[in-house]
Amino acid sequence: MGELPMPGGWSLSAMWMPMCGQTWLDAAAAFTFMWSATMAPMMLPSLAPALLSYWKRVRARGKGRAARATALAAASYFCAWTAFGAIVFVVGATVAANVMQSSALARAMPVCSGVTLLLAVGLQFTAWKARRVACRENVCRYGGINADDASAAVLHGLRLALHDGYCCANFMAALFAVGVMNPFAMGAVTVAMAVEQWAPWRVRTPPLRNPT
Repeated sequence: MGELPMPGGWSLSAMWMPMCGQTWLDAAAAFTFMWSATMAPMMLPSLAPALLSYWKRVRARGKGRAARATALAAASYFCAWTAFGAIVFVVGATVAANVMQSSALARAMPVCSGVTLLLAVGLQFTAWKARRVACRENVCRYGGINADDASAAVLHGLRLALHDGYCCANFMAALFAVGVMNPFAMGAVTVAMAVEQWAPWRVRTPPLRNPT
């Protein structure tokens, strides 16, 4: 996507605006497609352990539908992130329209991006973030194991998407501050999310217990 030079020494991505001959609906559809195509490989490294755990737990019930349930959970997970992408476009397009109309706001954007990065880093080391990671672990251990009920698998995928959204909120904020389609930023965020879900430090807050 092209970029437009803005006051303040930064560039606004043209992905937030319709291209020549496009309607706003066309632009939203194009962005959502790109978002889905990039979010899938970004989220998969951190999602894979959760799906593997879910598959094992459903298989252990002896229902023989572990693959089906896991596929439904994964599909609903990525559908939720696709829907989130449509919301992101609306917000991003609104900000872009206001920036195009206000040079003062345009000049303030680099400062806003810097503040966002600092807040994203600070949030990583808060008790709130540790609780979010622990809650996600709880969902991975106990959620949605009724293989006979397709809605349970779908709901499990949606719950995983919700808790992943909480867990990676600061990572996503940093990504938006740097550039949502910046390949280097996307790679860094992918590694950070994968390390967070795989690394031993995540258990510093004990997972919640849920007998159901």
